[in-house]
Amino acid sequence: MPKAKAKKKPAAKKRVAAKKAPAKTVVSPMVAKAQEAIDKLNKSIAAEQKSQSALQKKAAAAKKKAAKSGKAADKNAAKRARAATAKAAAKIKALRDKSADAKLRLTKAKSDAKAKAAAAAVEATLASRAAAAAAADNAALAKAVKAFEANWLKKRAAANKKKLAALAKKLKAKAAAAAKKEAAKVATAERKAAAKAKAAAKKAAAKAKAAERKAAAKAKAAERKAAAKAKAAAKKAAAKAKKKAAPKKKAAKKKAAPKKKAAAKKKAAPKKKAVAKKKPAKKKAAKRKAAKKK
Repeated sequence: MPKAKAKKKPAAKKRVAAKKAPAKTVVSPMVAKAQEAIDKLNKSIAAEQKSQSALQKKAAAAKKKAAKSGKAADKNAAKRARAATAKAAAKIKALRDKSADAKLRLTKAKSDAKAKAAAAAVEATLASRAAAAAAADNAALAKAVKAFEANWLKKRAAANKKKLAALAKKLKAKAAAAAKKEAAKVATAERKAAAKAKAAAKKAAAKAKAAERKAAAKAKAAERKAAAKAKAAAKKAAAKAKKKAAPKKKAAKKKAAPKKKAAAKKKAAPKKKAVAKKKPAKKKAAKRKAAKKK
């Protein structure tokens, strides 16, 4: 008896292994490919993040150095470091977008694989049940009496057909519900991806707008600074020119002073004569008026 039990145990193990084998081979090539793409993208993202972290540290160090030294070379180095950091960030974003697309493809592939597996399971169950029913029919037929053979087969076939139809209806409804559920999952994932893309686009637009405003403000400030500088330079030049012209004006005033005095004397002399001449004219006019009255 113990020997017989020892022989049965390995047989049971073989049966279990035979049942598990199909479960391992269920993985769809599309699912495996999508998963492999996601894994590769995740590795790339991790590597880029590590690189970005190093670049950020480098940019911070370059910025600190430029702030301390104030040299153009150090400032340029800081700008290059910032540009490299921004480039790394853009690359990570692109990789994440690709990863999101790959995840969506994986979800779709899994959904398709599940739907196909469900359909295959329905077919396999139906085939299995049909085979079981046929075997049962054959066993019952062997035991049935020959006289009732034709009638019995007819009734049995009708009953089997009815049972199989009910089972097929039930299994198909179950598969359809599962497919609907998976489709809803895919739709939700698509909506989330669209919302995420929309939010990212909105954020990028806001960032670009802010950068434009900042650049405009910077340009305006530079213009104001240049205008103020030009105004100050013009004022300085005018003051310098005025300072140079001041000695010349003083010399001209000193020369013109004697001339003005002589001209004033000349102008005063004729006025006195004119006044002296005008007095007799008034007397003549008085005499004329007196003659007219007489």
